[in-house]
Amino acid sequence: MTKIRKLTVIFILSGMGHTAHTQEKDFGIWYSLAVEKKVAKNLDFESDINLRTYHDAGEIEEGFIDVGLKYKINKTFSSAFTYRFTERMEKDDNFHPRHKWVVDFRAKKALGDLDVSGRLRFQQRFKTYFRDENDREPKEHLRFRIKAVYDIPKCPLNPYASSELFFPVFDHVKKTIDQQRYTAGFEYNVSKKQSLEIEYIFQRDLHPKPTDMNIISLNYNIKL
Repeated sequence: MTKIRKLTVIFILSGMGHTAHTQEKDFGIWYSLAVEKKVAKNLDFESDINLRTYHDAGEIEEGFIDVGLKYKINKTFSSAFTYRFTERMEKDDNFHPRHKWVVDFRAKKALGDLDVSGRLRFQQRFKTYFRDENDREPKEHLRFRIKAVYDIPKCPLNPYASSELFFPVFDHVKKTIDQQRYTAGFEYNVSKKQSLEIEYIFQRDLHPKPTDMNIISLNYNIKL
């Protein structure tokens, strides 16, 4: 196993052992439909619709739509800009809009049958429901995700795992990392342009207090 593969496995598994002593736990199901279409040379349009549940998958937490463009720099690197409109359940038990814009820098490398990718993301979120003055301030995060997909030869089913860390910036949060997300799943290639993903996600929120969430995510992807 090469050093890159070892580092990938270590990063994906990091933090898995720190799951004790949390105050709250929850379960949810996430649904996603994503569409990608080439609009020009090295330029793709990307959009997805998402619905996420919580409270043991009994209530809708949020629904959102992403719209963006991805620019392919070369075979390894790409960048993207995305806008997200969200309707999210807030503390007053009503849905209120949120807005987010995102800039991604992505990299992908094939190591034999193992495809390793990384994503560095900067995001800024705006609320429209304010409980206090702090809610009026936009919230920024840097996120880093690494993902490994094993491409099984002559098989439409490919297993994958990923790890993502959320770093608050421009804020007074007394934590270097305020959210962790670990994923394991399978991608089934329905056809050359359509795929289905079924994955388990463990998400830990560290601010304002530790909360664990176990998630089943169902994603359908279409390339036009």
